[in-house]
Amino acid sequence: YTLDNDVLTTEQRQFYEDNGYLLIKKLVSDEDIERFRKEFVRICKREVNPPGAMIMKNESLRPQYGQSEKVVNKVQDFQEDKELFRYCTLPEVLRYVECFTGPNIMAMHTMLINKLPDSDTQTFLHPMHQDLHYFPFRPASRIVCSWTAMERADQDNGCLVVQPGTHKQPLKPHGYPEWEGKTNKLFHGLLDEDEKLPKVHLVMEKGDTVFFHPLLIHGSGINKTSGFRKSISCHFASSECYYIDVKNTSQEHLEKELVEMVRKKYNATSVELRDIWNFRARLVQGERINL
Repeated sequence: YTLDNDVLTTEQRQFYEDNGYLLIKKLVSDEDIERFRKEFVRICKREVNPPGAMIMKNESLRPQYGQSEKVVNKVQDFQEDKELFRYCTLPEVLRYVECFTGPNIMAMHTMLINKLPDSDTQTFLHPMHQDLHYFPFRPASRIVCSWTAMERADQDNGCLVVQPGTHKQPLKPHGYPEWEGKTNKLFHGLLDEDEKLPKVHLVMEKGDTVFFHPLLIHGSGINKTSGFRKSISCHFASSECYYIDVKNTSQEHLEKELVEMVRKKYNATSVELRDIWNFRARLVQGERINL
């Protein structure tokens, strides 16, 4: 799962091979995080409107808070926002990404998550899932997520929860969890979760960054505080990865849902999953080969 270079120590490589994730302390500077936070607030206030970005809101809070960060729980696909996309090009991040993808690196999927305080009517718990469920490209071992805490993340405010070693398992069927009226669009989870597998809560300080494999089973808990738990992330892939056809696989229903959303949003008649990913994908290092 890791490649030969002199960035990771033998212990770090072995840890990722065994567990499917690696936590690096204080990787992203406070200054950078503050810039990302300011840009996020500007997007929430509609002072900037990045093309193609999907801004996910809790509409029930709009009457109370209007256009503010207290309503937005996620900005997805920020690849056209110059300020936020800087995250995907930070040399300190790419230095580690290259250990998993090799030198030709594509930024494929970007998110700034603002985990809102949980309420009686809406939960921002993300069920246990594998990110590869969302991706129509392979091989999985040349894909990695970089996830940076923008403030302390712990069990109180819904930190990441991982099941170490599950990156060695195949992609499993996903769907919407059966929570009464509390599911979020595209927040799919494992249909058959093995409760016996040990879980690790990743307590992280501001700037700490975890790199993890797309088959690693993970999720996040509820935010029991009155604050907002922010993180910024990007899924990177080797540009040598290739697209696959997800028809007749466990990913087919996701393809339909995503294509339908994009058709509605852009009034487009014919959209294919590959088109959506081509629009999101950006080369950040080396040369573009397949993706």
